[in-house]
Amino acid sequence: MAVKPNAFSKEEFLDGQVLLFDKPLGWSSFQVVNSAKWTLRKKFDLKKIKVGHAGTLDPLATGLLVVCTGKFTKKIPEIQNERKEYTGTITLGATTPSFDLETEVDQTFPTDHLTKEQILGATLGFVGRISQKPPVFSAIKKDGKRLYEYARKGKEVEVEAREIEIFEFEITGIEMPEVHFRVVCSKGTYIRSLAHDFGQKLNTGGHLSALRRTKIGSFSVHNAITPEAFKALFFPQ
Repeated sequence: MAVKPNAFSKEEFLDGQVLLFDKPLGWSSFQVVNSAKWTLRKKFDLKKIKVGHAGTLDPLATGLLVVCTGKFTKKIPEIQNERKEYTGTITLGATTPSFDLETEVDQTFPTDHLTKEQILGATLGFVGRISQKPPVFSAIKKDGKRLYEYARKGKEVEVEAREIEIFEFEITGIEMPEVHFRVVCSKGTYIRSLAHDFGQKLNTGGHLSALRRTKIGSFSVHNAITPEAFKALFFPQ
């Protein structure tokens, strides 16, 4: 929903609203939720209010974060199951342990041999139901610990593959070594893993260098607001 100042009462936020945020680069999803919660508590003098998000975005990603308040937090699992759309950039010719820019490049490969046709054709192998291994730098739990806890200590751990579905995988621009894309995918898809696997398919290596979530189901980032702008609606300077 598009939020307007004083358009909603305390009771309406407690009963439940769906808020669309455009998460800034460097913010965690948790920080966006905390910011929204602080704004609502401060504005309406609330001791507590339920606020939660429907699908984590990494700090290095930007874009749509759906946040539910009050009783609408019960809708979160339903929203999480919706298909998602992303745009982003894969940098070919280099890999990183985290599959993105969280960690430094560990290997480089030549890319001079690649043609536009090869790059466009490589997307076809990823459309449909596919098996995908999540990154070792992820929040998935194994034996009671997050995978990134093992990874940051340099411990090797076996990551089980999951079945996900890619509905659309489109190359929107090629500026070597950068390849720009748009993806529509199911819940549980790791775009970092897709970038890594895409690089492997081309025998050049690759990592995710930019990511923006643009849609979740019928919700679009075009209707979203930044956390700072949301705060300013209720507390204009």
